[in-house]
Amino acid sequence: MPGLLLDTLNGKRGAQVPLWLMRQAGRYLPEYRALRAEKGGFLAMAYDSEAACEISLQPIDRFGFDGAILFSDILIVPHALGQHLEFLAGEGPKLSPPLVDAALDALTCDRSRYDPIYETVRRCRQRLPDDVTMLGFAGSPWTVATYMVAGEGSRDQHDARAMAYRDPAKLDAILDAIVGETIEYLSGQIDAGAEAVQLFDSWSGSLAPDEFERLVIAPNARIVAALRARHPDTPVIGFPKGAGEKLPAYARETGVQAVGVDETIDPNWAARELPAGMPVQGNFDPLLLLAGSDRLEHRVRLILEAFADRPHVFNLGHGIDRRTPIEHVDRLIATVRSFKG
Repeated sequence: MPGLLLDTLNGKRGAQVPLWLMRQAGRYLPEYRALRAEKGGFLAMAYDSEAACEISLQPIDRFGFDGAILFSDILIVPHALGQHLEFLAGEGPKLSPPLVDAALDALTCDRSRYDPIYETVRRCRQRLPDDVTMLGFAGSPWTVATYMVAGEGSRDQHDARAMAYRDPAKLDAILDAIVGETIEYLSGQIDAGAEAVQLFDSWSGSLAPDEFERLVIAPNARIVAALRARHPDTPVIGFPKGAGEKLPAYARETGVQAVGVDETIDPNWAARELPAGMPVQGNFDPLLLLAGSDRLEHRVRLILEAFADRPHVFNLGHGIDRRTPIEHVDRLIATVRSFKG
């Protein structure tokens, strides 16, 4: 029986608003920190299906969210495409060789890297209550490309943005490879039991309008069209962080069934400008959740009231901060679930 979250993503508006949080399985939870101390590094846990399943379910066991998000990382796709991937303490992810200098066709693809991720999804779906939606995810092509080109994260995505102007054919080839792999990767997650999937475009806000159309909207539209052809009943959530005024075009032109809204967007503006009836996800500020001030309940109500006339999934405007106190999450959940619109 479909749960509240899946019904909402399919366009139904009920009396209750479903709730899950990006990065809800992670370092703010003491049970996660304990398991990580036992199991080792982040990447080792992501490829350990038993551990990754346990981590994915920890926030469901503690908070009773309406959706469980797969514990993994957006860089699994470049790892499968043949780049070496490691996570260094205090430095974040490193991919080698960086494609700013190296050639894409020198890499050797290994799709067996997806197998433990699929097994995590299978285990989670088997253990979840029927009314809790299992969410898969992948990084969107532009965001993944920024890491593949630079070999690491960066504040302004300089290397990939410069390549888009200086050598667009090379960047297009990288994007094409990511699109193809992402279709296969998300399709495999759905086959394993994911009931909805999210495309994360964390760096979409760094692009000028023409490049946003070419590097964000077009590649995501190809992924959504392919997934809809293979899995017509599986909703795709698109989350283009930083899209700003380009968000309505993204929502219309990519074909996503639901759109994520970051915390910088006025929810009343989003409610007016996004396509009528489209499910919206967001957009509470993760730093307000961290601070936990007396504005927490007020902001929750503003967001819920803004989206009261369309299907709405309550979520953060980006991932939960690792320093967030557990009691602040409890306050957020209680406020959302006690709201009477």
